Amino acid sequence: MKKSIIMLLALLFWNAALAQKRTLIKGGNVHVGDGRVLRGAAVLINGKWIEAVITDGKLPQGHLDTIIDASGKEIYPGLINTNNVLGLHDAEAVRATRDYSDVGKYNPHNRALIAYNTDNKIVPTIKTNGVLYTQVTPRGGVISGASSVMALEGWNWEDAVLLADDGIHVNFPLRPNTTAGAEETKKARQVYENEVYELEKLFSEAKAYLSGISGTNPNVRFESMRACIVGNARVYFHVNTAYDIMRAVTFAKTLQLKFPVIVGGAEAFKVTSFLKENKVPVMLRRVNELPDRNDDEVDQSYKLPYLLYRDSVAFCFQMEGDMEAMNSRNLAFNAGTAVGYGLPMEEAVKSLTYWPAKITGCDNWIGTIETGKLASLFICSGNVLEIMNSDVLAAWIAGNPVTLNNQQSELYQKYLIKFGLQKQ
Repeated sequence: MKKSIIMLLALLFWNAALAQKRTLIKGGNVHVGDGRVLRGAAVLINGKWIEAVITDGKLPQGHLDTIIDASGKEIYPGLINTNNVLGLHDAEAVRATRDYSDVGKYNPHNRALIAYNTDNKIVPTIKTNGVLYTQVTPRGGVISGASSVMALEGWNWEDAVLLADDGIHVNFPLRPNTTAGAEETKKARQVYENEVYELEKLFSEAKAYLSGISGTNPNVRFESMRACIVGNARVYFHVNTAYDIMRAVTFAKTLQLKFPVIVGGAEAFKVTSFLKENKVPVMLRRVNELPDRNDDEVDQSYKLPYLLYRDSVAFCFQMEGDMEAMNSRNLAFNAGTAVGYGLPMEEAVKSLTYWPAKITGCDNWIGTIETGKLASLFICSGNVLEIMNSDVLAAWIAGNPVTLNNQQSELYQKYLIKFGLQKQ
């Protein structure tokens, strides 16, 4: 009886393996995502995984269900949209549809992934430009909650999640401006120090709780911080000035947090040696931003990615700010702007694929086109970083073909027909 069950299970697994479809994409220029470009290479997809990346021109052995000729085309890993509220609201002006923030000051237990709406109308317009994953991120308070990395296709959030609760987001206190009077500045700085102290106290209490020192009564907030304190989850510090960046990193070192990440980092170029020494990556704010200080160079934000690359600081791009969900479709073009200010082309691609995967902790599955990774990639007719000639022709998420139609493309076709520019 036992042998029969084992044989039946083996047969079921064998049939499942046979049922996996094998797709070969050949002849394209494969942008691996780690800085390399493989000219005229081929990618073999087996089920949800990349079975092989072929550079010698030899066709793989065995049955192939589909062969796609991508000659003259570019093949990229799926782009990753970090630190964004995409999928967490439907009409941002309508409060009832905004699911990215909650009341309260310290909310490490808030989980953004359970509010992620796979039927959000904005999501299809983002996939059209090669963005296949997003890090859904909560907002508000001092500790906003936990973000998660989600695929941009799925029936529901359980289906779409790639990495649940990758880290918690901390809006680190901002050091007050020193232009006020002496008394006002003294009071403001005292408030600032108190806020930092309260935050440090919360983390210290969480550490004590998780080590069993403070008793065994369940604490939802502290339990939600377990992975950040004793595991591999990240702590994302949202800061911009050089002083606040250094203070946040020192805060993380003092509390022995394993994986601190700077989000924003407008003045990260001033402390690159410090960031490199402490191995702290940066999720850079939009390239298309004016500088915060009146005496900064007007193109400071454009040059920032190059300055971090030059000084060997790991970074990725993100689109936090006004209308950030819909602006996610411009993620690649932000990186393209940085190329015009010194950032090498493949380093820009790397900062949209490999580095966001590495920084969020999902680089074992996505971020590069390599054997054993998920088959999450797309074919583009031109350079994905260039707005004028970038056209995503086909895409896959974990081996499944992605639908690239959206409401905007449908309206475009509709009015082409209406004005006689295209036959029905």
